[in-house]
Amino acid sequence: MNADLIRVLILLAIAIVLFVSGKIRMDVVALLVIVAFVLSGTLSLQEATLGFSDANVILIAALFVIGEGLVRTGVALRMGEWLMKMAGSSETKMLTLLMLTVAGLGAFMSSTGVVAIFIPIVLSVSAKMNRSPGRLMMPLSFAGLISGMMTLVATPPNLVVNSELVREGLAGFSFFDVTPVGLVALVLGIGYMLLARLWLGKGEPAGKKGQERTFRDLIRDYKLSGRARRLAVHPESPLIGKPLDDLQLRERYGVNVVGLERWRKFRRIMVPVTGATQFRARDVLLIDMSAADVDIREFCSEHRLEPMILRGEYFSDRAQDVGMAEVLIFPDSALQGKTLRESSFRSRYGVSVIGIRRRGEVMEGALSDLPLELGDCLLVIGDWKKITQLQQQKRDVLLLSLPAEVKEVAPASSQAPHAIFCLALMVAMMLTNEIPNPVAALIACLLMGKFRCIDMESAYRAIHWPSLILIVGMMPFALALQKTGGIALIVDGLMDLAGGYTPRVMLLCLFILCATIGLFISNTATAVLMAPVGVAAAHQMGVSPYPFAMIVAVAASAAFMTPVSSPVNTLVLGPGGYRFSDFVKTGVPFTLLIMVVSVLLVPLLFPF
Repeated sequence: MNADLIRVLILLAIAIVLFVSGKIRMDVVALLVIVAFVLSGTLSLQEATLGFSDANVILIAALFVIGEGLVRTGVALRMGEWLMKMAGSSETKMLTLLMLTVAGLGAFMSSTGVVAIFIPIVLSVSAKMNRSPGRLMMPLSFAGLISGMMTLVATPPNLVVNSELVREGLAGFSFFDVTPVGLVALVLGIGYMLLARLWLGKGEPAGKKGQERTFRDLIRDYKLSGRARRLAVHPESPLIGKPLDDLQLRERYGVNVVGLERWRKFRRIMVPVTGATQFRARDVLLIDMSAADVDIREFCSEHRLEPMILRGEYFSDRAQDVGMAEVLIFPDSALQGKTLRESSFRSRYGVSVIGIRRRGEVMEGALSDLPLELGDCLLVIGDWKKITQLQQQKRDVLLLSLPAEVKEVAPASSQAPHAIFCLALMVAMMLTNEIPNPVAALIACLLMGKFRCIDMESAYRAIHWPSLILIVGMMPFALALQKTGGIALIVDGLMDLAGGYTPRVMLLCLFILCATIGLFISNTATAVLMAPVGVAAAHQMGVSPYPFAMIVAVAASAAFMTPVSSPVNTLVLGPGGYRFSDFVKTGVPFTLLIMVVSVLLVPLLFPF
């Protein structure tokens, strides 16, 4: 082992530790890797930045745009409505159709995006069927992961593995080469999840049969009773005319102003509260006292406020003016690790957070000083317009559902036929092999813009840039390991372990190694590191590299074992009411099942 290889392995270990700790964003870690390779002299600038010119990066970005086009035109949501209509009251039929639909959509869209779309649908379905959401949320996430095995473009690891074959001077996989493995995995997944219902979703039903959740349900679930107060502003109050931020009520007293009633045209209406809001005489403040460190009577006396009655029907009676909804912290959200105060949540989104649930437990105390985590559910209150705008905000938070007090507005769907045409055209071009896949995807994107399925602003916003930067930053690792002899070292280790046995044993070892690495880093990064190892192992054994490349792609998608193995698992953790052990108990046996089936099936599809 030479000094250059030792430096590369140390850098790889540091990157993995940073990925696991979550202290630094993954895309930032990837950029630091590029800088480290150049400054250490391990790679030249051209070699370290080679990923920026990789055609697969363009293809992945284009697929994000196409997926957003399907969302904006309502194609995905229409499939959800069709799902509810076809399943009726049968949970078995619902689970089967749900997994089929999600896997089908995920074959052409980001699995994270598809799962995000279907979480509110599953919550609504669970409420109407009087079932716990946990009985359908894990099947939803597993179907999202299995969708990565459905087509060549379904997930970045497939494209990374395919790119490695092309780099070696070999013909890449065709569009549907991975599909037989995915179909078998999907059938097994449906059967397995029908059995897993015996231990999944033992919590309370999502709601009364045939009903959506109401304000009362949300207030009960977040234990808000007794925390809120209504205080009228006296004409001589020192609060009058001062911006809310300047008053520092939350910092000085632990008092959080979440709503404001103001007289307009002979009646009080709720108005949005921001840091710039200035109070007036006769305003009525709705405040959260859960973290207050002052007696309510002393607070009212000091600021000339008059307590008013707050009945249980308060929010329901004012549903025309004030909205309430649950939102979920999204993967790679800029809010992760920040408090509500640090992120200026109210100023950014125009709504106030009045409750936080983490892994099913309601958080108490000063919510504004609590660092947010991936999977946190936030109960927000504010103007309905601001709340519905959260449906368009897919970068940091996901709007889970709207309560029964408001009718959910279906997205505009006039361009849905054009979006379906663009998708079908892209698939057709990819199947012909006459047009490169990135060019076919770009043509579909341009046509979606032409047909007004998506505008440029939405297109740029749809691209998940952290994922692209992660791929670009991890690509130099594969090249560095090859230049310094790291790939040869790993292959020699595998050969010592399984070289004396049949190639199937080597496939088994590769799957286990990929699945193990995938517990600590993303599946894309796993594919970047392991694709060269798989191809080199095949060359060392003197057999075809295709089954080895395919097993790496399948293993990278088989991230079922923990809630942090994949963003789709983390997304369903809160809404499904799961614990970490639920994923281990359900995911480990299924991963072993997929491992056995793929090791047996892949050599039949791609002979040695």
